[in-house]
Amino acid sequence: MTARALAEGRPRCAFIDVDDVRQLVISGATAPWEGREGRQQQRLGVTNACSLARNFLATGFEVVVADVLTPETCGLYRQELPGSLIVHMKVDLREAMRRAASRKVWLTDDEFRLLHKADAANPPDADHHIRVDTLDLPNQVELVAGLWISPQSAS
Repeated sequence: MTARALAEGRPRCAFIDVDDVRQLVISGATAPWEGREGRQQQRLGVTNACSLARNFLATGFEVVVADVLTPETCGLYRQELPGSLIVHMKVDLREAMRRAASRKVWLTDDEFRLLHKADAANPPDADHHIRVDTLDLPNQVELVAGLWISPQSAS
């Protein structure tokens, strides 16, 4: 929601939700935690999203990409979209589940807990890590937009 709202506030901007890109696989889809095939499909989702992003960037659009960020996917984004700003937004598990309940979720509660626990144990090497538990949507957008305008700001 934050990423889409951020894109809506830019003058010429595309929004790419990598979950939507991954859902293009209809038959044979595998979750990232389901072995080698799942990790390959996770990487494929990132590289496909980055291809879309490069196409938009080449025609003068800014791009906001939303994804569950892991150390591996963060590295792929840095490789595929050099110079991009990577912001890791963090919430506690209870807040994450509350927010997820407001939209279509492709994960079971157990899978959701597993991902949240893995993120806390091994955070990605993002440019900024921000806690947004207590921030409403406009404040989250304002914070990330400020980082976009001034990416050197410490966080």
